[in-house]
Amino acid sequence: MSAQEVRRNPVVQLLGRAGMVCYGVVHVLLAVLTTQVVFGDSGEQTDQKGAVATLAESSFGPVLLWVLAIGLFAFALWQVSMAVSGYQWVSPERKRWYRRIGSVGRAVTGVVIGIAAVRYAVGSGQKSSTEQSQTWTAKVLALPFGQVLVGAVALFVVGLGVAVARKGVKKSFEDDLTMSELPAGTRQWVERLGRIGWIGKGIAYGLIGVLVGFAAIEADPSESGGLDKALHTLAAQSYGVFLLAVIALGFLGFGVYCFAAARAHKG
Repeated sequence: MSAQEVRRNPVVQLLGRAGMVCYGVVHVLLAVLTTQVVFGDSGEQTDQKGAVATLAESSFGPVLLWVLAIGLFAFALWQVSMAVSGYQWVSPERKRWYRRIGSVGRAVTGVVIGIAAVRYAVGSGQKSSTEQSQTWTAKVLALPFGQVLVGAVALFVVGLGVAVARKGVKKSFEDDLTMSELPAGTRQWVERLGRIGWIGKGIAYGLIGVLVGFAAIEADPSESGGLDKALHTLAAQSYGVFLLAVIALGFLGFGVYCFAAARAHKG
């Protein structure tokens, strides 16, 4: 069976689109956690694993975690199939490759969050994104030309943030949706929230890249950090509350976009 046949298989489509809903739920929970930081509550881990931990604390935690994990693994499979043979509606070829690289990134993210959900479901502990970032930063800094390598990663992450935000500014995410599949009254909201979502997520990536850049400049892995540290660092700035509110709204918008994409995504 070819990759295109796998992608178009009704079961893969159903599970993948259900997984897109799970991906959206993670971002809605991220919006909630980011909002808590806006109001000065720093007790929660503010990253994708923190969002999973939030589900773990609910009454039906283990069941929800297993549903989330299965959904995210299915979402990852769908994204891999899209990366291999999807986006035929996009031209030129260069843009198609950008979409495919994005699908690979989402597949990896889905697997990572899915594994975290499984570990929480079975009662295993998880490191935060900041702890993991500082660990790998320390290892890379110990290599020859370590600062240069970490700096290159920082530039890549910042560039990724710019690319993600640009997708929101230009509304190019709409190219991947069949808008006619959505109820007429929701299309304008999907467009608006999708723009906010992609831009807000791009800002979050950019902040992580800046932290990694500081770690490269200072040769200090403790300067590095994931989404959790980026948001809490931002909260300590005089202008932080405003940007945190924008990012929280961005995560919420991206979550809503995922719900719409689960129904209307092409391919």
